[in-house]
Amino acid sequence: MTEYPQTERTTALRMRERMSYDREAAHAILDEGWHCSLAFVRDGLPQVLPTLHVRLDDTLYLHGSTGGRMGLEARGGGLPVAVTVTHLDGLVLARSQFHHSANYRSVIAHGTATLVTDPQEKLRVLTALTEKVAAGRAAQTRGPNDRELAQTAVLALPLAEVSVRSRTGTAGDDDEDLDLPYWAGVVPLRLAAGLPDPAPGVRVPVPDHLRPAASPWLTPTPLRGTHVHLEPLDLAHTDGLFAALGGDEQVWEHLPSHCPQTREQMETVVRAILAEYAAGRRVPYVQRDAVTGEILGTTSLYPEERVRALEIGGTIVARPRWRTAVNTEAKLLLLTHAFEVLGTRRVTWQTDVRNLRSRAAIERLGAVPEGVLRGNRNRKDGSARDSALYSMLADEWPAAQKQLTSRLLHGVAAR
Repeated sequence: MTEYPQTERTTALRMRERMSYDREAAHAILDEGWHCSLAFVRDGLPQVLPTLHVRLDDTLYLHGSTGGRMGLEARGGGLPVAVTVTHLDGLVLARSQFHHSANYRSVIAHGTATLVTDPQEKLRVLTALTEKVAAGRAAQTRGPNDRELAQTAVLALPLAEVSVRSRTGTAGDDDEDLDLPYWAGVVPLRLAAGLPDPAPGVRVPVPDHLRPAASPWLTPTPLRGTHVHLEPLDLAHTDGLFAALGGDEQVWEHLPSHCPQTREQMETVVRAILAEYAAGRRVPYVQRDAVTGEILGTTSLYPEERVRALEIGGTIVARPRWRTAVNTEAKLLLLTHAFEVLGTRRVTWQTDVRNLRSRAAIERLGAVPEGVLRGNRNRKDGSARDSALYSMLADEWPAAQKQLTSRLLHGVAAR
């Protein structure tokens, strides 16, 4: 462990116990941060600009425009700057207002930032910055051309005069306040990526490097069979789903959503499904014809990792594919993933008691009827729905797998 040397500018005047000059700790805070605040003096007045940054070894690189204040001021001999990156980890609530505070980690770096003029170094830094925004992104984007490079300013700040300041722990009330009848403690805060929202005109799925890491139970792992492929549902599938399912009232008869009559209505349905995925309640798939690539419908897993159980539901398939191998193989793929990859102990299905076609299809999968859940769901008209409940346990899976595999080999559909 090495430390940065203390200087007059990095030595705290108070609460020195919160200070550190550890090089690794400073690097970790800089690398975790997405943006920084850059301070400098222009015409005798202080300026502060938010900007993106990336650290390579012991140099901090700052992104800007050659025509902006940062780029203009750095021409010549460089620009004296102070750069700070702060992570707010929690709000500290005390019994007294005076002792309210925050838990945080911050770095302040001082020095002279100089413009990067070498084209190869600038390209290396911009590629690293793109990779910091999203790992794997540089390979899936167009690199900057000569005009864009000329418009982009990159400043290099050697990390030589650096300090770390942080606070951890709970409220620091005075002894005389400890018996006051007020709540005290910490409200943790964290920065988390949401579900990527594509720009207008984008028709390709969200790439894997933008999907947040999650438990295997919450990850829509692609599943491939002979007749059908299951891939993670994405807004880019909206057109294909509308072509397969839109306007067909019979397909949506027993579903809680109204039949989409326009592409915009189908997009609303897809966004609602993806919102459940983002909340960790649902793992949605789109179903494609394994030969033609045509979108056929959607299906989902509803995991309960804590009890090693999941439900298969939300299945909507284009009517021409009813009673074909598509549903049989899709369920075989999902059940294989559930029992043999996730190690689930129990898989369940629920369907409207009035949906006799769906109930027969579930029973043909080898699921065991458990009874009726009374009034546990809403129908699209707002009335209470009674649901027929089916299940399959891990020790019942081998026989069901053999039966479903045999059906596929002999061309007998489960739906």
